[in-house]
Amino acid sequence: MAGNVASLFRGTAAHSPSMAALTREGGEGAGPVDFCIPCNPYFPTPAMFEDMAARLRDIITYYPSGADTITAELCSLLRLPPQCVAMGNGSTELITWIDHLLVRESLAVPVPTFGRWTDQPMETGKRVDMFPLQESSGFALDLAQYAEFIRARGTRVAVVCNPNNPDGGYVHRHALVQFMDAMADLDLVVVDESFLEFADAEAEPSVVQEAMLRPNVVVLRSLGKNFGLHGIRFGYLVANPALAGRVRSMLPKWNLNSFAEHVVFMLREHGAEYARSLLQVRRDRLEMTSALSTLPGLTVYPSQGNFLFVRLPVGAEGTVVRDRLLTEHRILVRECGNKIGSSSRFLRLVVRPQVDVRRLVSGLESVLYEPGRGAVVPELGNGTSYSSGTAAVDRLVSETNGRGLPVPATAVAAPTAPAAAPPAGGGMPVPIPQVQQAPQPAVPLAPAAVAPAPVSAPVPAPAPLPAPIPASAPFPAPAAAAAAAAAAMPSAPTPPGVPARGGLTAAQVRGMTGPAPALTTAPATAWPNAQSWPNAAGMGEVC
Repeated sequence: MAGNVASLFRGTAAHSPSMAALTREGGEGAGPVDFCIPCNPYFPTPAMFEDMAARLRDIITYYPSGADTITAELCSLLRLPPQCVAMGNGSTELITWIDHLLVRESLAVPVPTFGRWTDQPMETGKRVDMFPLQESSGFALDLAQYAEFIRARGTRVAVVCNPNNPDGGYVHRHALVQFMDAMADLDLVVVDESFLEFADAEAEPSVVQEAMLRPNVVVLRSLGKNFGLHGIRFGYLVANPALAGRVRSMLPKWNLNSFAEHVVFMLREHGAEYARSLLQVRRDRLEMTSALSTLPGLTVYPSQGNFLFVRLPVGAEGTVVRDRLLTEHRILVRECGNKIGSSSRFLRLVVRPQVDVRRLVSGLESVLYEPGRGAVVPELGNGTSYSSGTAAVDRLVSETNGRGLPVPATAVAAPTAPAAAPPAGGGMPVPIPQVQQAPQPAVPLAPAAVAPAPVSAPVPAPAPLPAPIPASAPFPAPAAAAAAAAAAMPSAPTPPGVPARGGLTAAQVRGMTGPAPALTTAPATAWPNAQSWPNAAGMGEVC
């Protein structure tokens, strides 16, 4: 496999080759240990897999039921009204339809995040306003500053991924509801809860109930990630009946396959196993965080997802680490150099059982600190570096400057500002802004909504859950905010390539670095009894 690793990663449109491709390249035996694809390793159970294998012929021979039948069963399980739900062939299909049907001109999204929220709207000519999450604050999303950024840009659609991918950052439900209310005048607010069932920061983290009552909110949820079945493409969105019905009316009758139907209809009997699997992932997350934090120079960021975002030691290059882990240790990791707002110094590592984590830590120790190779991996030389599947997003950003429209020839020919020196701690150099922005006063946010910051030291004993968020909203009323933003904004929309107030261009959000303060983690608590089946909000029983 060693000689073909580079071609495998260069030759894929995704961030990594498929497991099937890697297994074929490796020849006989199983594929590598997968720390790349964020999948639940404890579900389905072996007995469930045996059941599916026994029924394989019937499952793949016949047409599935229509999407309405499968959706009705899922809604019965989750206690959701079917008229408020649309099931898709994976969350990507639903993101595509949200973009086509509900996004008219512009969309704001914090970065780094799931790539489809940046490249899908740009592919259809929308302006994408990217709000950079700062490494110096542990990639925590400040909703008050994000709201101000949206007002300054005049953006019509706002996206929040909770927990965020790749860093696992979490926003408390109370703060998110306040944000939704403050953005009530937007065309749409999307809350992507694809990884929310792995969170344990509070007992009822989901906003699906609030989404069904609001005219402009859509909640997106995954099934493949939670159920450990990425190969079965299924997910769903929750919204008021008008929004959900609009998306549902555009979906093909058989957009869900027979495997998806079989799994949905067998879930009712396996709620206890599913709840136990989530609890085990949360425990593994704490143990994996502790194990990785012992590696010198490695920074682990707090996460509420089933993955950890880590920064490699100074001088380490992510593609080299990734390739050596794969070729020398048969471990597959997600290098994040192709994510806007990230760089090749960052890896996303999926939470796995302790036996696999020990193998990962051993592999990282060998790759990063092995005697005779230096303390860390040397940077790749000119002409030899590459990133993992960066073509789609990078091409769109370079050709459209994040606006979704071709960059005029005059803009290409115009002189550019020189780049600053690489920031301390590595990462890509941040270009000097071409437009000087007046400093903005900091907007206070309730302490419990601010995520803890990272350290590279061993993790202490689990901290108690944060205090409840005060009821006072940090956001102005929509009408007042709109009026204030209109008064502060120039008469014309912000042109492409010019940073909005409090924001940066797509080029400038890459490689943000800064000092790293203290990591704390929430204990694995507040999950329902093992005999219950979690509903869409993460709690409750289904009879």
